[in-house]
Amino acid sequence: MRIVIIVFLVLILVSLGSALASMLREKGSSARTARALAIRVGLSITLFLMLMAGFATGLIDGKL
Repeated sequence: MRIVIIVFLVLILVSLGSALASMLREKGSSARTARALAIRVGLSITLFLMLMAGFATGLIDGKL
């Protein structure tokens, strides 16, 4: 489970970096920036729900 969490965190950071690079290159808002940020939000929500389910089912104990 620890590997899955780390992978999700890395993907979230990559998506955030992609949005930043897109914003700096295009000097403003664009569809590419919005898509990268939407992916980041989706990954964050998925990670949160997976953590909540893991704690609720006992798959994850108090420490990772």
